[in-house]
Amino acid sequence: MSTGSISPAVSHSYDQMNMDQLRQAEASVGASYARNPKDRNTGLNYANILMMTGKNAQALAVMQQVAIAYPADREVLAAYGKSQAAAGQLEQALNTIQRAQTPDRPDWRLYSAEGAVLDQLGRSNEARTKYRQALDLKPNDPSILSNLGMSYVLQNDPRTAESYLRSAAGQPGADSRIRQNLALVVGLQGRFEEAQKIATQELSPQQAQANLTYLRGMLSQQNAWSQLADKNKKTEVR
Repeated sequence: MSTGSISPAVSHSYDQMNMDQLRQAEASVGASYARNPKDRNTGLNYANILMMTGKNAQALAVMQQVAIAYPADREVLAAYGKSQAAAGQLEQALNTIQRAQTPDRPDWRLYSAEGAVLDQLGRSNEARTKYRQALDLKPNDPSILSNLGMSYVLQNDPRTAESYLRSAAGQPGADSRIRQNLALVVGLQGRFEEAQKIATQELSPQQAQANLTYLRGMLSQQNAWSQLADKNKKTEVR
């Protein structure tokens, strides 16, 4: 389980793709990147897709090149920090993000990215402070609210997490990953039918099945699925 949405100003259509579609996008955007590796948005998109397909080391290599080409671009540095974190370089990611932030012109994306890394380092109280600083600059942003909600999941407080994730899911621009996280939190509280409804909302059958597989996998990792199912005697999500 992880937090970490940064919401760069690049295409969000990838969030709605299944794995086959992502692989096709990876080939297409990868070809564009190969033709012009210094193009900012192509690099950001390509790194994002690579992380979504589990190729974190390659995504980090791409973002290293983008960061070299745009060393003062704070959105690029936020994405670079995210790629470092995805590759397991948490302390380096935190350093990258903190160096990019400036007190006189604070950037909400950097605060949110810093919070995500702090959560992964187990420093959740500090992480929530960063998310709230991000919300001061970007009120009601769904990615920040989702990160804040998932921070409470990491601290075994699904009820508080649900309140933030419901708020996130109700904001314009909320994507399927946010609904996926909300479904997870609802499922952790034993409300499986409701979790299923949320996980399949506004998705194609393929995407819905992928979300349900994700939901069941996340619950199984915590031994929560069988425990909650036995306790509540409710039907398991299929």
